[in-house]
Amino acid sequence: MKRAVVLLSGGLDSTTTLAVAIAGGYETYALSFDYGQRHKIEIDAARRIAKALGTKEHRIAKIDMRIFGGSALTDEIDVPKKRLETEIGHGIPVTYVPARNTIFLSYALALAETVGAREIFIGANAIDYSGYPDCRPEFIAAFETVANLGTRVGVEGARFRIHAPLIKFSKAEIIRKALELDVDLSLTHSCYDPTPEGLACGECDSCLLRLKGFREAGIEDPIRYIKK
Repeated sequence: MKRAVVLLSGGLDSTTTLAVAIAGGYETYALSFDYGQRHKIEIDAARRIAKALGTKEHRIAKIDMRIFGGSALTDEIDVPKKRLETEIGHGIPVTYVPARNTIFLSYALALAETVGAREIFIGANAIDYSGYPDCRPEFIAAFETVANLGTRVGVEGARFRIHAPLIKFSKAEIIRKALELDVDLSLTHSCYDPTPEGLACGECDSCLLRLKGFREAGIEDPIRYIKK
């Protein structure tokens, strides 16, 4: 069976991406990160999802990106709340974690070499997103080039491919795709600033984009919020 490493945060996009990879006939190796994020509860969501979808393996890499700071997700910076739709996606918000996808994909590449996978899946999205530069098609293409230049597998003639199957999907389209693949979206977590009990705030960019997607899809969001 062909193998793939899938980056799994526990959110809508990465969960749907994992389901896409499984539906494509891949034996999947899910990779999540405990990187010092304030919304560490997403790791529990990733565990639930990996088990529910039946991944071959689920590994959690522990790294501490708090040593760099510079992000509302890893530093003492307030998470923006109640931003207008016109504000979200314009400019790079303080929830951007410096070089995060570059670091995560590098780990995924190392795992892929180790387990004999030649495909890496990431849930990057460049439509309904928060303006992160490492979610753009140009970045994905550039990293694929790096992967094939800087690895033994690449040098010996095999090729890695980086897949971002949802990169041009709206959130509503992602939700519809997840339901088409029978994904239980109640298992997912998207909020940047949840309560200790795991309730989503309903006001950060990630919650607002998620809620917008469910509204446009005409479906009720199954997770719990403090307020919608």
